[in-house]
Amino acid sequence: MKELLTKLSIGESTVEDVLQAIEEDSKDRVPRSRLNDKNDEIKELKEQLTARDTQLESLKSQTTNHEEMTSKIQELQLSNEKVVTEYEAKLQKKDFDSALEGALRTAKVKNSKAVKALLDIEAMKLTGGTLAGLEEQLKAIKLSDDYLFEADGIKGRTPTLPSGGRKPSVTKDQFEQMPYNERTRLYTENPELYQQLTTT
Repeated sequence: MKELLTKLSIGESTVEDVLQAIEEDSKDRVPRSRLNDKNDEIKELKEQLTARDTQLESLKSQTTNHEEMTSKIQELQLSNEKVVTEYEAKLQKKDFDSALEGALRTAKVKNSKAVKALLDIEAMKLTGGTLAGLEEQLKAIKLSDDYLFEADGIKGRTPTLPSGGRKPSVTKDQFEQMPYNERTRLYTENPELYQQLTTT
């Protein structure tokens, strides 16, 4: 460009040559206004990227907190369910134990602790205040260990054999159904009647 201007000043080149050279030279150059516009666009895009990065980081932070909160909620729900389950189990056990004690009293059990040790608790189920599976077990225990139950037969003093040759007031069948402790008492209190019932 400087060379063209020098040639123009000494008359070796015309103004048209200089203008044409300027036009050709400016084809490869970006105008200042356009360059400024591009710089502004780049700056704006950088700001948008920075803002998006900030939003992403914030979103990540919120997601982490949300996951922690969700996890905490689930943990509390499980804990609450466990507490409710344990409480319901305690209530059921209390109802079960109460029903069992009542049933053992009704069955005239002398020592409920000893009888409970012989029972298969898992085989019983409380339904509507009644223990299913208890009656059969009590019958079996009564047959094998009748001393754990109060006698159903004669209570109090065993009657003595009346004079005059009449039959004793305790029959042979009644005697055979007597529990061992009742027979022992009869032997102690009325050996004659005991002898008669065991020999006839």
